[in-house]
Amino acid sequence: MSTLPIGPETDATPRPLPARTTIRGAHAVLEPLHVRHAPDLWRAAQGADDSWTYMGYGPFPSQEAMTKFVAEFAATHDPMVWAVRPVATGVVAGWLALMDIQPKNAAIELGNIWFGPPMQRTRAATEAMFLLLKLAADDLGYRRLVWKCNALNAPSRRAADRLGFIYEGRHRAHMVVKGRVRETDWYSIVDGEWPACRDALAAWLAPANFGPDGTARRGLAEIRAAG
Repeated sequence: MSTLPIGPETDATPRPLPARTTIRGAHAVLEPLHVRHAPDLWRAAQGADDSWTYMGYGPFPSQEAMTKFVAEFAATHDPMVWAVRPVATGVVAGWLALMDIQPKNAAIELGNIWFGPPMQRTRAATEAMFLLLKLAADDLGYRRLVWKCNALNAPSRRAADRLGFIYEGRHRAHMVVKGRVRETDWYSIVDGEWPACRDALAAWLAPANFGPDGTARRGLAEIRAAG
């Protein structure tokens, strides 16, 4: 038997693939992306060209171009994409995905997140991400949840920190996106960390955490610190 150090034993059972089904929360409904969502998404994208800066696609020059992209994007299995319909408005205003799905490694990424201005910095946005993380970790049993972003994308880095992801490092000169070099920051939540992140997110989303004007009484970082 080798005397060299090796990692701990683990359950090596491959995890299930996510199913293309609707997921309902208190503030957001996630619907498998479909071309029928394109008109709402086109309206949500108006005047929001900056929101596409760090995406690998967009902005789209016309509704027809966006509709074609949505139809193709909806047909992929990895990434598997959901449209987000905030309960407060009933109108689809963004999408997000589970991607780089590795059942044998029990690793999965939350990514391809695009929220139009009507959804940004809302409870629906936070809950949408929480619903997919919870699906991956609690329902499907993935032990490694991944977040990656352009190293220049400060809002995405802040979102990763806020959700409880741990910074792992930077892949230098990692990709070429829209003709430009992209360096990529990597983050993760692993199985031992997930319960505290899940509980903090649930506590932040709880009705008791919000005042009559809709302002959160405690931030996620404060809730985690008090944990």
